[in-house]
Amino acid sequence: MGRRWALWGLIFALLVALLAVMVFLVREYEESQLLVQLERNAASMGSDVRTGLNRSIQNLQALHGLAPTPELWPIQAAEFLSTHREMVHIEWRDADLRPMAARTTPYMPRLYTYRARRDSQVDVAQACSNATRLSGPAFSPSYFWPLSPGQGIELMEMCLPLMRDGQSDGYLIATYSLAAILTEMIPSSALRGQRVAWTEADGTRLTIVGNLPSGSPVVHANHLVDLQGATYLLRLEQPKAPGGWLPPVLTVIVGTLSLSLLGAVGLLVRDLRRRLLAEQRLAEALAFRKAMEDSLVTGLRARDMEGRITYVNPAFCQMVGLTAEQLLGTSIPAPYWPPEQIDEYRQRLAVRLAGKVLPREGFESEFVRADGTRFPVLIIEAPLINAQGVQTGWMSAILDLSEQRRIEEQSRASQERLQATARLAMAGEMASLISHELNQPLAAISSYATGSLNLMEQAPQRAADDGAIQTALQRIQEQAERAGRVIRSVADLVRRRERERESVTAQALFAAIQPLLMLQARKLGITLETQVATDCPPVFCDRTMIEQVLLNIGRNGMQAMPPGQPPMGSGLRRLRLRAEPVAPSTWQKTPEWVRFVITDHGIGISQEDTERLFTPFFTTKPEGMGLGLNLCRTVVEQHGGMLAFEPHQPQGTVFQFTLPVAKAL
Repeated sequence: MGRRWALWGLIFALLVALLAVMVFLVREYEESQLLVQLERNAASMGSDVRTGLNRSIQNLQALHGLAPTPELWPIQAAEFLSTHREMVHIEWRDADLRPMAARTTPYMPRLYTYRARRDSQVDVAQACSNATRLSGPAFSPSYFWPLSPGQGIELMEMCLPLMRDGQSDGYLIATYSLAAILTEMIPSSALRGQRVAWTEADGTRLTIVGNLPSGSPVVHANHLVDLQGATYLLRLEQPKAPGGWLPPVLTVIVGTLSLSLLGAVGLLVRDLRRRLLAEQRLAEALAFRKAMEDSLVTGLRARDMEGRITYVNPAFCQMVGLTAEQLLGTSIPAPYWPPEQIDEYRQRLAVRLAGKVLPREGFESEFVRADGTRFPVLIIEAPLINAQGVQTGWMSAILDLSEQRRIEEQSRASQERLQATARLAMAGEMASLISHELNQPLAAISSYATGSLNLMEQAPQRAADDGAIQTALQRIQEQAERAGRVIRSVADLVRRRERERESVTAQALFAAIQPLLMLQARKLGITLETQVATDCPPVFCDRTMIEQVLLNIGRNGMQAMPPGQPPMGSGLRRLRLRAEPVAPSTWQKTPEWVRFVITDHGIGISQEDTERLFTPFFTTKPEGMGLGLNLCRTVVEQHGGMLAFEPHQPQGTVFQFTLPVAKAL
């Protein structure tokens, strides 16, 4: 009950406020109309002032034509001043502003008694300077001229350049009284009941003409009078007019209408309360349904009988990446249909609109998100029936199958990885078998080579080419022993045995693989360069395995530079092997790691291959097995280092890995 009376009190207060606002707006409208009229009058007065000044300038030019000599000039000037009360003084000066003839108005004969004319020389010079620049009449800013102690007038100077027979004839200077300009150039009828004044920009009055009743509020309007060389502000004031008959009449009318409105409101209160109760129940039902729809992860979509979308829930909007505003009202083709399947989707929609009921389990389809990505969906549709039992469309429930497909893809990838792991285990067994089977023939090769060397050393006489034969046999022995070490290392790697590590210099590692790399380098026309820093310490490693790592990466680098890429003579067909100590940090005194860098100028590695480069059985070479780089990384990581690569400019790839320093261990 208290709330109802508070509501009625609020309505009554609003009606009172409405009446007050109406009266206020009417008063404001009347004042605005008065101000507009006052601004028009001020503009008209400003126009009259400019017109009068232009007319007086023309009369001054005629005066100079009637009195061409300084002797005749004062007589004509006296007659001129008697008919132009706005001027208090005129004079003729030469080009250097020296007076030639002058005359003061007869209405103010004691104008220059209290103060000499020469005190206004600054204003005269300023006006004449502007007149010379403008080649026409120019005015000076106003200045106060005292007539006696405590009295004075506001004056301004006008300078008019004179010409006679195409030659300068000096200047004609007229001194105007600001008050006389208002009284002489503005009609007296326009000043009746008003007050006009010249003011400065800050509102300070320079001179005032007219009187207003004291104590009464006034309204004013300003008008800018722009003269050549100076600008003045004309202020027009007028008393505020008392209120007319319009506000009381409007008050009565609005009051009567307000009482009628209160009566109508009273009749509608009962119906309004019933309507509010029904709306409240409806709002609760809608809020409950909205909460249910927003909580669903299943997309909901409603379409009318013509295929236009009439409703979508947030899950469906999030699914296709479009807002509800972008989807509602759209027809076929839908913005989330794949372009190449539009015809198929049209036929499917035609079946729905024909009234054929689809299976309850639904059907699978494919949608396109706003960013262009595609995802599979499961659509289940049912007829949409209104309260009268008439079908108005179709309601669809859409399930996003992306997560299900992702899980299936992960399962498939896991199976492939298990198969790859099995193949890798098989490769390990094969490597172990090969190492076991090849140890004996390699040992025999080494034995035969050693026996041949012993026989040649015991023979007292040898042919001229025995030296070359001896060298070749030494190479057979070295490579056979090296092959044996490689096989043993592979066997140890597969069996996870501890390998023997030793202190080896970078020069020794490069020297061991240089003969094998030189053979391939000469064949491909590639220059092989090795560089070891002078302060590079020895590393602690399995010598055979690290040599295989360097040899494998070096051969890959040369194979990435096939004949013609890069062209011969470009200086880019070279393979660089470099070893350097890793710079120690601020708290270390000696380096603990040595960096090995292999740089080629080949075709480089694509972005797609970068992600799979170290994957087992992945290779870009037709004859490759895809195990080389993966094993290289395994060997380096077993030594505690890290194998990495990056693009090289202008072309090629840089591989680098680190090994521990021997002294640091």
